[in-house]
Amino acid sequence: MKSFTMHQLALCNGLEREEIWCAYKGIIYDLSQSNRWIDGKHYEHWAGQDLTDELKDAPHEEWVFKKFNKIGFLTEDNA
Repeated sequence: MKSFTMHQLALCNGLEREEIWCAYKGIIYDLSQSNRWIDGKHYEHWAGQDLTDELKDAPHEEWVFKKFNKIGFLTEDNA
């Protein structure tokens, strides 16, 4: 799988581009086909972000990511 930076992930927010991606535990998932991520948002969560720290507040656990295709790995931005 390909690696993407936080900056690249941020562009896949459902607004800048059609892709709706999020990261969880270093893996980027494609949420574009989910009817729960309309326009890149799901309740108070926004696409194009790392949701690892936010999952603890969700009514579900990490099994939810098994529904989605893995796109790649999240890497640090090179400055």
